[in-house]
Amino acid sequence: MAEASVYELAVIGAGPAGLSAAVAAAERGLTVALVDAGAQTGGQYWRHPDERHLDAFARPESSGHHHWSHYRDLRTRLARAVEGGRLVHLPGRQVWRIDRDDTLLTLRTTPISGADATDAAAASERVVRAERLVLATGAYDRQLPLPGWTTPGVMAAGGVQALLKANQVTAGRRAVVAGTGPFLLSVAAGLADAGVEVVAVCDANALSRWAATPLRAVQEPGKLLEGVGYAATFVRHRIPLRTRTVVASVHGTGRVSHVTLAKVDARGRVRPGTGRTVEADLVALGWGFTPQLELAIGLGAQTRVDVDSSLIAVADADQRSSVPGVYLAGEATGIGGAVQSCAEGELAALTAAVDAGRADDPRARSRLRRRIARGRRFAVGMHRASPVPADWTTWLASDTTVCRCEEVDADAVRTTVHDLAADDPRDVRVTARPGMGLCQGRVCGFALACLVSAETGRPAEPTDLEPLAKRPLATPLTVAALAALADGKD
Repeated sequence: MAEASVYELAVIGAGPAGLSAAVAAAERGLTVALVDAGAQTGGQYWRHPDERHLDAFARPESSGHHHWSHYRDLRTRLARAVEGGRLVHLPGRQVWRIDRDDTLLTLRTTPISGADATDAAAASERVVRAERLVLATGAYDRQLPLPGWTTPGVMAAGGVQALLKANQVTAGRRAVVAGTGPFLLSVAAGLADAGVEVVAVCDANALSRWAATPLRAVQEPGKLLEGVGYAATFVRHRIPLRTRTVVASVHGTGRVSHVTLAKVDARGRVRPGTGRTVEADLVALGWGFTPQLELAIGLGAQTRVDVDSSLIAVADADQRSSVPGVYLAGEATGIGGAVQSCAEGELAALTAAVDAGRADDPRARSRLRRRIARGRRFAVGMHRASPVPADWTTWLASDTTVCRCEEVDADAVRTTVHDLAADDPRDVRVTARPGMGLCQGRVCGFALACLVSAETGRPAEPTDLEPLAKRPLATPLTVAALAALADGKD
């Protein structure tokens, strides 16, 4: 195998954080490799139709995207850096492992298309070596199980929005959007503008919770303006917003046909006698997001539990992780939104440039630190106003599926805790097999940790959550790719 180029910086992820980091680093004179699973840049936040066929779609800027002009600017600067030879963009590749020695980080990637890993030329291209690394791996929808949530027509709110943004496809005609947090408003507004009848938006929390953190709420005026826009959409389409309300159960044969809604108290317990049924063929569930930490944890980065109960990777004030030469940006350090992610990505790049011996820009880094601190204050307020209800596990029936891959229900988890003395998620996982399937706990890991905590009475700790995210392979991989590694082809 021919020796691969060694870049001064590799960036994983081309969403707001990664794209900002790659562009800023290249403009500071570093040689950069930008590796991303997507075929085109933008990540989940700026997901948009295939740029080769934009004439068949409405323009992206008219399809529910915020800060689109900023994305276009980043994309232009990216193209300029590629043309100048300072940056290489490697789309359509997932990083499945990172090896680290005293001087280099070796990223092992696999193509999304599943190309033949035994091809020598292709194998050499799938190894990226760099002196430093920015992890901007983003997040995915956090899901909570409830009776009927495996019925076709029940989707993650992020998935519903992704279909709409990328393909301008509505996943149903009559929708219930439920969960907690401001993201529900974005999803519901997008569906309504696309012609879907949104019969209810159900937030498990009360809007009055924002009153407990008024100073944090005003840290991001742009978010408040977005909220005003959503409110106008709700009025225009007559969308009812129901607070302290949850989807108690989903019904339907072959597909969702109707949904039972119920009022809950401050801890999330269903109030008896409040159930009501509405007809719907789509249920979009959104309970916030979970940072994607497989690569960070695999490298040994320090983690902690954030205010929203998610496991996050720890970064210092300049976005350095606890691992030398590895920087963190975006949702990996805590869910904070696209503007926050862009600032973290840029700061990570500037810090990497300083560490690589390039000239410092103290004023720029100071400005970015202040911007990130302000965004963090808003994020903390948002999480405190929109928590996952403390007693959501009381919604589960004994036969409610917790792990879809291995078909493990709530009763099996409870039995493992009480009859087999399993006292943490790891014990339950190896005994009853939740989280052992294809997704490796990405969907059920948070819910499993919460359910075990509720049954044992012990709060979830990083030592409970981290093993669920610690995997020797960060993404599903073909045996051929492993064989190429063993044969020294990778």
